[in-house]
Amino acid sequence: MKKRNPREAGGIAVGMARASIYGTYHTDKRLVDEVDVRVLVARGDGGPVVLGVADVCNLWESTCLRLRGKVATALDAPAEHVGISATQNHAAEFALGDDRKFDHDKLDRAFVKCAREAAMNPMARRGYSRDHRSDCKQVCIGLVVSKCGMPLGYEVFAGNRNDVTTLQEIVETMEKRYGVADRIWAVDRGMVSEVNIEFLKAGGRRYIVGTPKSMLRRFERELLRDDWTAIREGLEVKLCASPDGDETFILCRSRDRREKEKAMHARFEKRIEEGLRQIETSCGKRKQKVATVAKRLGKLLGRNSRAAGLFETDVIEDTDGRAQLVWKKVEAWRDWATLSEGCYLLRSNITDWSPDELWTAYIQLTDAEAAFRIHKTDLRIRPIWHQKEDRVLAHILVCFLAYVLWKTLAQKCQAAGLGDEPRRIFAELGKIRAVDVVLPTRTGIWIRKRCITRPTEHQAILLRRLGLELPATMKMTDM
Repeated sequence: MKKRNPREAGGIAVGMARASIYGTYHTDKRLVDEVDVRVLVARGDGGPVVLGVADVCNLWESTCLRLRGKVATALDAPAEHVGISATQNHAAEFALGDDRKFDHDKLDRAFVKCAREAAMNPMARRGYSRDHRSDCKQVCIGLVVSKCGMPLGYEVFAGNRNDVTTLQEIVETMEKRYGVADRIWAVDRGMVSEVNIEFLKAGGRRYIVGTPKSMLRRFERELLRDDWTAIREGLEVKLCASPDGDETFILCRSRDRREKEKAMHARFEKRIEEGLRQIETSCGKRKQKVATVAKRLGKLLGRNSRAAGLFETDVIEDTDGRAQLVWKKVEAWRDWATLSEGCYLLRSNITDWSPDELWTAYIQLTDAEAAFRIHKTDLRIRPIWHQKEDRVLAHILVCFLAYVLWKTLAQKCQAAGLGDEPRRIFAELGKIRAVDVVLPTRTGIWIRKRCITRPTEHQAILLRRLGLELPATMKMTDM
């Protein structure tokens, strides 16, 4: 029998109908007797313990959820390691008969293979996915880079860990490794909270952080003024002191970002308006319940949340019991959107820097974002072929070391006047090949040499600029 959709691979899964539990817990052979739950333990040939629950017929998901805690207690295992796989009409082919004996052949075919392949990785969890793959388990990686973009260290967190909760751990780890220096922490707004701000202040640390978009409302008066300072083409900034004078807020306005947000608002406004007219038409054609129309309305606004505030909507019931949709546009929201498009707010406790210096320091976060892009694309950091925790961590370590080499080559390219993007260097030098030459002799001895192909003119120029020299031959090593 093929096990269907085990939601917690690597832990214990509970199936429907006649429930089955399998996992990698090596427990003593024992009989756990609970209400409606009798757990029989069968150990294969050196394999993991396979557990089957009998006499739990016609289970629905709610029943299995109640069973989760009972099974976890019986196995002396964490409740989060007991997963539920709810499939209606899922009858277990290996179910116990009247003689209460396992059909071990079917049991092995159905579950032992799955149990051996399932490896415990407590860090693999389902959480918010930036790749829009909430159906997959993941781990979260926190990366720390220097001012020049060189990676200093990283931390691996559980996949359901909130970004806000990771900052203190990362800061303390870096300070233990490299000491408490007079460094400046540039933090993305997704990791910022008042608790984290107080933590940075308490340690005397200097910081530049992003702020939520909603905080712009406090600076509406400053947005309306024309005393902006242009520090780049298409970029204007303005310093605003905090009420207590301990912090500085940096208002930034980007022309390119404004055009992008303006186009997004127009696109979502059009979608919502078309959807509202469709709902209005359907309400006029047939009688519908208020709850049904409200559900459609909620889905429409949820899919286009960027412009949802522009529309004031209500679903009412007329005298005939028909649901009617009433909506209008809120021009006050449009006025605020027009004013704040392209604007964002930074926050810092550095009060003696110019606006240009503060903005430049914060924008170095793009180096960390570029590092993640390189990790995911060029270095393929996603551990999709690993299940065990130690192998996932080893894969991430290798990718981190590869990124250190990547940035080292980028710096060598920059020093040689070849730019700071090593992809084209890799593509060109990757065409150089190693060739094994095998020469027979009259005495029956074979001569083997590993030679390097002669570089082309362009490859030779790159090697010379980088200060690299290719050997004519390479030493062969017997594996």
